[in-house]
Amino acid sequence: MNKDDKVIKEFGEEWLNFNYSKVDRIKLYETFEQYFDIFPWELISDKSTGFDMGCGSGRWAQFIAPKVHRLFCVEPSEAIKVAEQNLKQFDNVTFLRETTATCTLEEASQDFGFCLGVLHHIPNTEAALSDCAKLLKKGAPFLIYLYYNFENRPVWFKAVWSVSNFLRRMISKLPKQLKNFVCSLIAYFVYFPLSRLAYVLEKIGFNVSNIPLTGYRLKPFYECKVDACDRFGTRLEHRFSKLQITEMLIKCGFGDIHFSPTTPYWCCIAIKQ
Repeated sequence: MNKDDKVIKEFGEEWLNFNYSKVDRIKLYETFEQYFDIFPWELISDKSTGFDMGCGSGRWAQFIAPKVHRLFCVEPSEAIKVAEQNLKQFDNVTFLRETTATCTLEEASQDFGFCLGVLHHIPNTEAALSDCAKLLKKGAPFLIYLYYNFENRPVWFKAVWSVSNFLRRMISKLPKQLKNFVCSLIAYFVYFPLSRLAYVLEKIGFNVSNIPLTGYRLKPFYECKVDACDRFGTRLEHRFSKLQITEMLIKCGFGDIHFSPTTPYWCCIAIKQ
């Protein structure tokens, strides 16, 4: 099976801890718009049925559910319980505790799909992408976000990431309580100061595009804590170039591939052929 049970268990624990139930919805919607700014809304309607693959806490599904006829939230971990609670006001959401490989949705049955920040944590990303493609109808849009390999960054930026990745490999293997403590320290003493420094520098006229963690400069600290845990607490991580993502999408039956020109990288939209 194309899954890592330890990774699934750890993500379930993360979303039980960070359930997004008390996060400012307006701020969360701003992040939602960053991911969905390239989504072709004209291709779906209130009659459409689609899926959120790896829904986690349901933080993105809450903004999609009101726009469509039915949304299937697919999640293999304990986080499905968090999503059920967070989305309980929607009667058009169905929850499936399944993986990409075991998803019971019928092939070619879905009008759209999205999968944000999930498939780079699966052993075989391309196979998981193929599983998602099989669920979509011809002409259906699919929004995906995969970690990028810093191909658009300077050499020194990549060097900083290499150090952080070395630390991730060690931190992710720590006992749960110690790992959570270390990730919290990273959020307080790395994510927060760097992101707020970028905010101040931007206000006085500097180009902050290459400052590490600049993408968090307008986000609440809660998201810094979640993503520090997400980034340093995860034992399995793949990173891709635009070309690699494009090649995988084409192999899986997608076309009309378009990447967002802004962060987060790489977020792209593709159409099932």
